[in-house]
Amino acid sequence: MVLFAAVAIPGLIAQNGKHRGHAPHHYQLVGTGTFGGPQSYLVDTGISRPGQDINNGGVFTGFADSSTPDPFPGSCFNPDCFVSYAFQWQNGGMTNLGALVSGWSSLPAGISPNGWIAGFSQNGEIDPLTGLPELRAVLWQHGVIADLGTLPGGFESAANAVNSRGHVVGYATNTILDSNSLTFFINYLPPSNQVRAFLWDEKNGMHDLGTLGGTDALAALINETGQVVGWSYTSTTQSGACSPFALGSFIWEKEKGMTNVGSLGGTCTLAEDLNNRGQVVGYSFTTGDTFQRAFLSEHGSIQDLGGSLGSNFTGASAINDAGQVVGFAYLAGDTLFHAALWKRVGHITDLGTIDSDGCTYGSDINAKGQVVGGSLSHSACLSGGDSTGAFLWEGGVIFDLNTLIPPGSALYLLNADTINDRGEIAGTGVDASGHEHAYLLIPCDENHPSIEGCDYSPVDPAAASSRPSPLFGDESNPRSHASPLRPMNRYRLPGRNRLVK
Repeated sequence: MVLFAAVAIPGLIAQNGKHRGHAPHHYQLVGTGTFGGPQSYLVDTGISRPGQDINNGGVFTGFADSSTPDPFPGSCFNPDCFVSYAFQWQNGGMTNLGALVSGWSSLPAGISPNGWIAGFSQNGEIDPLTGLPELRAVLWQHGVIADLGTLPGGFESAANAVNSRGHVVGYATNTILDSNSLTFFINYLPPSNQVRAFLWDEKNGMHDLGTLGGTDALAALINETGQVVGWSYTSTTQSGACSPFALGSFIWEKEKGMTNVGSLGGTCTLAEDLNNRGQVVGYSFTTGDTFQRAFLSEHGSIQDLGGSLGSNFTGASAINDAGQVVGFAYLAGDTLFHAALWKRVGHITDLGTIDSDGCTYGSDINAKGQVVGGSLSHSACLSGGDSTGAFLWEGGVIFDLNTLIPPGSALYLLNADTINDRGEIAGTGVDASGHEHAYLLIPCDENHPSIEGCDYSPVDPAAASSRPSPLFGDESNPRSHASPLRPMNRYRLPGRNRLVK
């Protein structure tokens, strides 16, 4: 682990250069190390799950390279072809969570409020249907890994989320070959077999949750009350705007089973987040698949979140337990997009941009209403490139997080992925060699007193300056010298049809 203590910050960036009166805190930057390899990562399995990297207890999880070459070079677990392991960071220490079989890779997909971690691991076996290494859903409890098995007849499974009751959700393949398998959404499985949503608990094991009428489904989220949200084909004949067939989202409850969260009239509805009140948000296409709109679904009723920043295209990515929603909205012309906040249906707030950047998008929102996300330079925005900076929005002001960490830090922050209720932020940065690293930011505030190295002095709004230069390369594109082998960056761009096959 590499720890970078915060020192005095020369300035901060306010929304569009305005509203400089509000000042956030300095942050202590914790850059996770590796297990001997070049990179560490947060997780992108192809399913958006904000808030899954760090819980409110400050336990942070991701995965990191070892120095061991992948034992199956024909189909590496990571594009850089090193064995990588899930890790847990807590109280200043980083722990290797291991894999089901030594020398094979593992990955954490989600952490519960009480610190249990769900994910998947290679098991050293080869799937007889695909000829590739098998994946198995796993659960880490107190650092001990357990294989959750598969559905009857299948060979592969993966867990996406776990709650404090130890209920785990995810997906598992069966033996039916299907060229239109829902696995095309998932980074780690080839589109060859049908995939089914599962719920696992220690008493009953793994069971299939069914579908909304099509052949495939996957479970992505579970809240503390046991409600499960995921995606499912609703038909095997109707083509869809974002998949081979019409695709819907479901909510599963023990008493009611699986029900459709609804649609706005089109062929694609994708849930992105679920809170503990059973509210679901995401985006849905309107009738005729004309527009993509952010939605809120609860109690069996779906509604457009409403509002516009000049275009009809919007999307929601996260919701807190107060019902505040964050996501993005396109501006007039359908070229640029800004992070957006809905405090209630029909009330949209433009969160602005950083310095001279063209676009922003919101990734997560905590109980205090703090928002984090990614910012893109104009060129990256227009070309569909990656996030080029991380932001924090609070008190009506947007800040470049690179200005709130020590100048000269060993990482340039590319994206802020998750923020917990204590204001701790997880994301991904890049070092001077172009290697990707997961990071944790700890605010130097009243909730984190007496942390060695934290600078508790106030940030001076009058010292605002332009964005600090990246560690390398062209400032407009800080990834210009980065390794092209980036396996799972969680900064997928919001787009009107970003999931069209």
